[in-house]
Amino acid sequence: MSRLVSPLRAAAISALGLTVCLGLAACGSQLEPDTVAQVNGTTTGGAGGAAGTTGGSAPGDSSLPGSSDVGGAGSTGGSTGSGGTGGDGGAGGGGTATGDAAQGTGANAATGASKAGSCDGFKNQTGITDKTITIANISDISGPVPGIFESAQQATRAYAAYFNSTNDICGRKLDVELLDSRADAGADQQGYTKACDDAFAAVGSMSAFDSGGAGAAQSCGLPDLRSTTTTPERRDCSTCFAAQAVNPGQVGSAMPRYFASKYKDASQHAAVLYINAGAAPGNAASFRDAWGKSGWKIDYFQGIDVAEFNYAPYVQRLKDKGIKLVNYTGPYQNTAKLLDAMKQQGYKPDVFIQDSTIYDQRFVDEAGSNADGVFAYSTTARFDDFSVKEMQLYRSWLDQVKPGAVPNYFGLYAWSAARLFVEQATRLGGKLTRASLVGALKGVKNWTGNGLHVPQQVGSKNTASCVSVLQLNGGKWSQVSPGKYMCAPLVDAGGS
Repeated sequence: MSRLVSPLRAAAISALGLTVCLGLAACGSQLEPDTVAQVNGTTTGGAGGAAGTTGGSAPGDSSLPGSSDVGGAGSTGGSTGSGGTGGDGGAGGGGTATGDAAQGTGANAATGASKAGSCDGFKNQTGITDKTITIANISDISGPVPGIFESAQQATRAYAAYFNSTNDICGRKLDVELLDSRADAGADQQGYTKACDDAFAAVGSMSAFDSGGAGAAQSCGLPDLRSTTTTPERRDCSTCFAAQAVNPGQVGSAMPRYFASKYKDASQHAAVLYINAGAAPGNAASFRDAWGKSGWKIDYFQGIDVAEFNYAPYVQRLKDKGIKLVNYTGPYQNTAKLLDAMKQQGYKPDVFIQDSTIYDQRFVDEAGSNADGVFAYSTTARFDDFSVKEMQLYRSWLDQVKPGAVPNYFGLYAWSAARLFVEQATRLGGKLTRASLVGALKGVKNWTGNGLHVPQQVGSKNTASCVSVLQLNGGKWSQVSPGKYMCAPLVDAGGS
């Protein structure tokens, strides 16, 4: 994907084709002033930051198993790791956290349940020293929407902290190099060029413009195990994979079939609205076509410019056209504005549905009562489902590296990517090289991150075919679709 001109890039996050559409929007938290400065090619934790600081602590979430009022997995007493950032408890990611963070056993152990490979023949190489293995995370942090995918870096750091607390790979701890792709394809390319020189692999990365670094990663043979893939260029990169595998030419039918069955009349008077930036227009066209094949009749298809502040005309067209089902793809902040405009004009469709961008407490807080009754669809377990042991680990260790951090979709998949990296690297042992890791990732199928999400076809890079539907009422999300997940065939939407 080419770089957007400045006016468009100023608010732009693309949409991507998942099993069901996933709006890549302003899904991260707003950054503290010093956070962006920390994400400039620094590494965190590892040998230099092996002990977590108790400075900068904040109250933990007492509802989480093993949570505690301790700072993150940063470096001791403000010292730095290998090129690391100062230890305020929020910058670290590769060290050993203090406190009673949750620990897993069996499949939930930091290296998984499979047998570790022999370390005979293990060699230092790019990104690997006698003491550390450096993994890079290149995500959109600064730029037009500060903190957009900060959650992906937080989760990658959290898994590194979990791993380093009790484990190593042939005597090496993990260092996490943090790089900022700035919601810009050029910056993504620069980040991956640096990662080629500094890191053994890239892990948990998340960018709305991830086409930029695809060529760089492939040219140097860098294993790139992302949170999520957003563009065809990234999917086609031979060394690039994702915990959430996505083929932009494949669209899931489970979600539209569900609404076509349960809300038949509304599905025959549907609208597809989308943020008019990045890959969103093309992907929205694919969704429109695929959902039409899955039983919807779409009467209104409209992009909304990123700088638009007046949603009233769009709401009026929804009313004029008799729209009963509205699907929107874009930032949750824009969703809140759209819902507010609907309320002001006395318009409430039978169904308002969006992807997992709105399955985020920040959307709930911002939209307030206007969001009552909205639907979201997701490929992950609920964040409050602590019957999933891996969810306990993710939430607990996230709170260790960033007390009070809000879990979200992209962070969850970044945690899953970090686990998959560690498990594959541990199994390879002395045979670990960039090439051998890429070869191992090609064989991964039905990856669930120990129950965190639907089966993902990491190796084949095909979109997942299962999803659940959630509904928000009174500020609380509950699942309304049957079973754990609904599964249905994928629809060939073209555009791949």
